[in-house]
Amino acid sequence: MESEVPKTGPFAAIVRMIPGLHGYGMDTNGRPRPVVLAQVRDVLSEVPGVVFNIGQPISHRLDHIMSGIRAQIAVKIFGPDLDILRDTADDIAVAVAKIPGIADLQVEPQVRVPQVKVQIDREAAARHGLTPSEVAEALETALQGRTVSQILEGQRTFDLVVWFDAASRSDIEAIRSTRVSTPSGARVALGSVAQVIETDGPNTINRENVLRRIVVQSNVAGRDLESVVNEIRKTIDQTIIPQLPSGYFVQLGGQFEAQRDANLRLMILGPLALFGVFLVLCKGLGSWKASLQVMANIPLAAVGSIIALLITHWPGIYAFKSVSWWEWPQVWSGAVTLSVAHWVGFITLTGIVARNGIMMISHYQHLMDHEGEAFGADMIVRGSLERLAPVLMTALTAAIGLVPLAMGAGQTGKELLHPLAVVVIGGLVSSTLLDQVVTPALFLLYGKPLPADKSGQNMNDLWNPTATELKA
Repeated sequence: MESEVPKTGPFAAIVRMIPGLHGYGMDTNGRPRPVVLAQVRDVLSEVPGVVFNIGQPISHRLDHIMSGIRAQIAVKIFGPDLDILRDTADDIAVAVAKIPGIADLQVEPQVRVPQVKVQIDREAAARHGLTPSEVAEALETALQGRTVSQILEGQRTFDLVVWFDAASRSDIEAIRSTRVSTPSGARVALGSVAQVIETDGPNTINRENVLRRIVVQSNVAGRDLESVVNEIRKTIDQTIIPQLPSGYFVQLGGQFEAQRDANLRLMILGPLALFGVFLVLCKGLGSWKASLQVMANIPLAAVGSIIALLITHWPGIYAFKSVSWWEWPQVWSGAVTLSVAHWVGFITLTGIVARNGIMMISHYQHLMDHEGEAFGADMIVRGSLERLAPVLMTALTAAIGLVPLAMGAGQTGKELLHPLAVVVIGGLVSSTLLDQVVTPALFLLYGKPLPADKSGQNMNDLWNPTATELKA
């Protein structure tokens, strides 16, 4: 795979010391990781009878914790009959294999192996005065062994186990001729009180929640996980579910479960966080109108974040050659995949950009309440100029601190922080620039104080008890 080798020369050494520019002081050798993985899969697929799953130890461990399977996607089939489970799993594997992006597809190994089956004839055993448990106990002693004593050797003890030798345990005739003692003292052959036959059976039986199950597992390559899972679910609902007998059902598990749960929590907590910010702003600014003007920075920040995502997810010029020009926006937007880290970045950005609006509007209020400025364009221009430097300083400080993370795409340890940094930096740039135009215009249109009532108290002071106390 790709590896980085330091470039020679003092200039490259200095560049490597600068956060975010480390990659420019390195030479890249080898092939990209997706190319190597594709070749490994091609080579292994030519080996007959080999079942493989390509990944890494940590990712396999996390997948196993979430779904019990060391793969990104697990289609679990539950039911009582193993033969039906295997047939259904094979049908699902055939249907899922046609979906683009599926890699390392395999059915959980479950084959039939030779076995010796002993079925006790209860009537024959009763004629000899034997119970099924006594026959089973004798059979267990012969085939699995039973501890009858202990041997003391120095300070150590060893169990003395009695059972058949290896040759007899694998000889069906020897098993049939095994002698079982009856209550009368007579000894009868096992074959006279039980049927001993050679058959086959499953090598393993896996269970989950007390139900038998078999798994069709796969990884995803070249597509986002959520879209592949949605297509798998649609395929199973259309082709497999209508044919399932009663008592059988299918469940999907894997990495997408954690992603789905995280997205659900963000959908619930995100609006709650915005509402909480609105209440805090109402308390701090003393007006719900001023709070809404501050929160107008959120869509301004979203504009920059979306542009930053489009830039960082550029699909390449070759992606546009095979489509018409009016389909270019769809192709470009389709190349953008939003992860949980992106949504966390949007939520983080909400609090950061609100700070700029707070600094602007609170200063407007300060000029009117404490410095005698009359509401109007002159006051807004003065307030905007006085707050220009603090706004730029706070925004640039946050953005510059995230530059190393934004430039660390593909670096180990920055898988989550890189998308978050891209969203925050893009939003800070657009909100800081547009805030100098939009916030003053909104305050000029909707920020005019209400006229005083008959008691001489300004109605805005009802939202701002601190200002009322100062005037008193």
